[in-house]
Amino acid sequence: MPKVKTHRGAAKRFKKTGKGKLMRNKAYKRHLLGHKSSKRKRGLTASGLVSEADKKRMNRLLPY
Repeated sequence: MPKVKTHRGAAKRFKKTGKGKLMRNKAYKRHLLGHKSSKRKRGLTASGLVSEADKKRMNRLLPY
């Protein structure tokens, strides 16, 4: 059986926590920021978690 390769695009976007959860960056913080409130932009700076529904798919991309 061949080795399982890590999906390099996913490896750059997601990090595993100590308990095995996946951290991700939030969307909507690249451009068109003028009409968004400071509070909203600040909230988008914080990291988020990958949802439980997507976890199985992500673990296939990031086996190690």
